[in-house]
Amino acid sequence: MKSTNSHPVKDFLFTAFFLALIGWIGLIALVFQTLPTLGPRWLFFFLLVLAITGTTLPITAFLNRRFPTSPPAKRTTVLREAMIIGFFVSTLTWLQLWRVLTPALILLLAIGIVFVEWMIRLWEGSRWEP
Repeated sequence: MKSTNSHPVKDFLFTAFFLALIGWIGLIALVFQTLPTLGPRWLFFFLLVLAITGTTLPITAFLNRRFPTSPPAKRTTVLREAMIIGFFVSTLTWLQLWRVLTPALILLLAIGIVFVEWMIRLWEGSRWEP
């Protein structure tokens, strides 16, 4: 019989700390020590994804533990959800860089991302695993 409990939050703390540490220290060093040319700009977005993913990983793990699903969320699912938040924040930052970010666009992007994640979770729940 399969367990219906998801993984505890403490299972994700090392990964979250590692990602957040690399991301935030890298961002601080990048902002204060480089000019915003093409290479550092791409590095900024990469480090932003790492920083936000590491910061939100314990939150997504807690939410998946607090609101369990059937089947329970796997470790990769929790990490994917935190990475989606990181990519979302990085995308919003990139759109703001070009001055095209609006509240309507934020809402549409968020609805689209939630819909895609919902469809992925639906697909994961429909697979048969003995």
